[in-house]
Amino acid sequence: MIDFLNVALPILLYVCGIIVLIILMILGIKLIKVLDKVDRIADNVEGKVNSLNLAFSLIDKTTDSIVSMGNTVVGAVNGIASKVFNRRKAKKEEEEIL
Repeated sequence: MIDFLNVALPILLYVCGIIVLIILMILGIKLIKVLDKVDRIADNVEGKVNSLNLAFSLIDKTTDSIVSMGNTVVGAVNGIASKVFNRRKAKKEEEEIL
């Protein structure tokens, strides 16, 4: 019985090891195929994003120019309003002095 176990167990372990190795090889090949598909999808998405970069930069420049014009208008209105209020304040001070 012990002689049988000494012969059969190593053979059984070798067979199980070979089966596990074959399964790992199959899984590795499938994993490589999946990674290739993911790489192609990532390249496709990157290409589409790069095609939108022009549109986004155009929108960014447009909003920057609109904001710049808005700041100019607000600055001019603020300057005019401060001049008007400063004149009124100066007239009141002159009237109080007199």
